[in-house]
Amino acid sequence: MIFIIILVVLVIIIAGGIKIVSQSKAVVIERLGSYYKTMSTGINYKVPIIDRVANTVSLKEVAKDFAPQPVITKDNVTMQIDTVVYYQITDPKLYTYGIENPVSAIETLTATTLRNIIGELELDETLTSRDIINSKMRAILDEATDAWGIKVNRVEVKNILPPRDIQEAMEKQMRAERERREAILKAEGEKKSAILLAEGEKESTILRAEAKKTAKIKEAEGEAEAILKIKEAEAQGLQLIKNVKLDESTLKLKSYEALMDIAKGEATKIIIPSELQSLTAVATTLKEVVKDSKK
Repeated sequence: MIFIIILVVLVIIIAGGIKIVSQSKAVVIERLGSYYKTMSTGINYKVPIIDRVANTVSLKEVAKDFAPQPVITKDNVTMQIDTVVYYQITDPKLYTYGIENPVSAIETLTATTLRNIIGELELDETLTSRDIINSKMRAILDEATDAWGIKVNRVEVKNILPPRDIQEAMEKQMRAERERREAILKAEGEKKSAILLAEGEKESTILRAEAKKTAKIKEAEGEAEAILKIKEAEAQGLQLIKNVKLDESTLKLKSYEALMDIAKGEATKIIIPSELQSLTAVATTLKEVVKDSKK
């Protein structure tokens, strides 16, 4: 009976030494007060009473947001800067035994490093050199934390808060800069608009001048063509007269028509060609015309 009890107790003690380590975890084991080993993911065994768990460490990357730190720039401007440090434990043994309270040590180291870096920069450089600040801090922190089993993967300057009066001055400067850019853009727009209007007026004037020129050319061509047609008609008429043989009666008739036109005027004396004196009707008519003109 006693043997059974002892056996059960031994089984319980042995079973109690089984240790299951979950993913992304590491367990530091001490044996009789000294570091013995680091248990990794899976089933592990520690000797009861002799071995004990010194520390359970997470191997995941950690983002630690530290409170704002007062720093002074090269040109004696005090500002508040807070940072975020991304780190990961790479050696659980060094992390456990390397330094007391590693997170607090990282925060203190971050504050002192930040003060040293900002102290070499002026205000304007601090506001525009975040990438440089981040790179320098990461390199310094990573080198310093190697002895603690910690790797610093990234450091980010989260906020830079200058004094209130400097913030107001910066806001005024930015407002003035925006107004200046707006005025420049407005002036450039008006300039382009004036240029486009002038170019449009120029093209319109050119087109109107070309239209007038074309109209005058067409009009001159039309007049020239009309004169040419008239001259051609006159030439054709003269040619026809030249080609036609007029008899004596036709000539007398034409002469009579000419005398009738002359008689309509204000002349008081008319000379009758001899060729028409033999015509009694013509002489009588002319006498009546002369009488009428005298009256």
